[in-house]
Amino acid sequence: MTLARGFKAQAEKLAEKAWLDLGIISGTRFDINRFAETLGARIVMADELVPHARLEEIDHIQPFSFSACTFLLTSGPVIVLNPVVGAGRRRSDAAHELAHLMLRHQMRVPERVGDYLFFTGSTDQEDEATWLGGCLLLPRAVLVQAAARGMTADLIADQYGTTPKMATFRMNTTGAARQLERFRSRKAATDSPK
Repeated sequence: MTLARGFKAQAEKLAEKAWLDLGIISGTRFDINRFAETLGARIVMADELVPHARLEEIDHIQPFSFSACTFLLTSGPVIVLNPVVGAGRRRSDAAHELAHLMLRHQMRVPERVGDYLFFTGSTDQEDEATWLGGCLLLPRAVLVQAAARGMTADLIADQYGTTPKMATFRMNTTGAARQLERFRSRKAATDSPK
C-alpha cells in the first residue's frame, strides 16, 4: 500500500472528526448508516436490486470480486453492499465506499468479471479508501484504549463489528499491537511473584 506522505495522519483526523460529529464514544461501534446520512448517501443490500442467486454466481466466478459499489444518482449516492459476505466484511466495505465519497474520488478504471462491467478507482484511490475506511471503523485512539485494556484482535473485532483481519491490520499498522505487547509484558512482570 503506497500512500502520499501525511495521508495516514490526515485519515486519522478525518475519522476522529467523524466519530466526534456523530457523538460516538470509545467502546461503541461506528454507526455506518448515520455517517452515510451525513454524506447524503444511502446504503442498500445488492439483493434488493438483483436476485441473490446472481450475487452468488458472481462470487462463484471470482470470489470476493464484488464487495460493494457506489452509484451516484441525482438523489444522492447509493452504496450497494454484497449480502453474500459476512457482517464484519460488509461494514468494512461500506466504510471503504464512504471513504471514497469523503475523498471525492472519481471511478474511471473499467473492470470486468464474467459478463459484468464496472468501474473502480485508481490503485492510489483504492489504497486511500482502504486506509481511511479502516480508520473510520477503528481509529488509532480506540485501538490504543483497547490495547490498554488487554483486548485481542478477536475481541476488538467483536466489539466494534469488524473482521478479526481488519482489527489485526489496524492494530499492526497503528502500533497499537506493540502497545498491547508492552502492556502484557508489564502486567506479567508485575503479576509474577518476586
